[in-house]
Amino acid sequence: MKISVVILNYNVRFFLELCLQSVQASLKGISSEIIVIDNNSSDDSCTMVKSLFPEVKLIENNENIGFSKGNNLATGLAKGEYLCILNPDTVVAEDTFQKILKFSDTKTNLGIVGCRFMDGSGKFLPECKRNIPKLSSALGKLLGNGKSYYATAVDQNSIAEVAVLTGAFMLMRRELFTALNGFDEDFFMYGEDIDLCYRALKMNRNNYYYGASTLLHFKGESSPKNKIYYKRFYKAMQLFHSKHFESNFLMRWAVNTATKMAPYFMSSSPIILANRKEIAFLNPHSDEALVNLKNASIIKSLEMLTPGVSYDLVLDANVETFKAILNKISTTSFPRISFKIWPKNSQYCVGSDVSNQRGEVVLFSEFLS
Repeated sequence: MKISVVILNYNVRFFLELCLQSVQASLKGISSEIIVIDNNSSDDSCTMVKSLFPEVKLIENNENIGFSKGNNLATGLAKGEYLCILNPDTVVAEDTFQKILKFSDTKTNLGIVGCRFMDGSGKFLPECKRNIPKLSSALGKLLGNGKSYYATAVDQNSIAEVAVLTGAFMLMRRELFTALNGFDEDFFMYGEDIDLCYRALKMNRNNYYYGASTLLHFKGESSPKNKIYYKRFYKAMQLFHSKHFESNFLMRWAVNTATKMAPYFMSSSPIILANRKEIAFLNPHSDEALVNLKNASIIKSLEMLTPGVSYDLVLDANVETFKAILNKISTTSFPRISFKIWPKNSQYCVGSDVSNQRGEVVLFSEFLS
């Protein structure tokens, strides 16, 4: 078997369904398996997987055991030569795994491979390629200066060695993950990907950023940036530094200061999105399925949109490839548009307008006349 894709899920049922559809399309023709491990979701994630994706291996936890422990448990069942750790709030293109596996096969000293990330609005996400976080860069991130934290010297569309990739998409040979003893379970949330990448580097492996393939990471669906986020992030930085570097007063001070100051660096008021006046379906597969929806229009091109009106532009995965959808999100420039994706054989669409807010699920039943 060539690859095992492991997806850790927690209460993101609708995003998980879309993710699994894209992963299955991307794995077509590749000897592979998909393993979903659910961290005791309160929604119907597990029921959905059993019903719609019976070929997917499902592990149901009776408690939330965190990112590291959950992924370690699932990867213990993996059989692939390669292993991909993937977030459930992501969408991959049909050629993502083919391209990255072909690249990885050429590297004899392969560490961990990541790809280019964009958010639900098409904006590039710089955290997909990072440097080893030193004290100065961790503080800089808090203050809004991520130049030293992110690997800004590496062009977002290039293929190059970098130090740190993101846990939302990490591909490596399974033997490496085993040699590293998986994720350090002392990290419950945040920092475990940095730690794994750094340990791979210490084994003289080369980590790569593969900017020739783009992944959509809705990102904010289950992780809004609030005081708890900042506290967990800087606690993870403290753990990382105490593990790999000499712990000192400055790092302890930085963590305590960052945690206390976090509320002052967050937006003082919530981001208010423009009022949606219409939901527009771009070349949908079925006009009949939408005929009873109010405030909804069917368009053949963006030129049909009314200037000055805010739209949710729905891209239909029933008729478009995921690669085409990602390309439209990445390249479309039209005022007052936000994007949603309509998964195959469903009656809802999902999206995320900004990367630091919760994602959105729009049920078509909400628009019935």
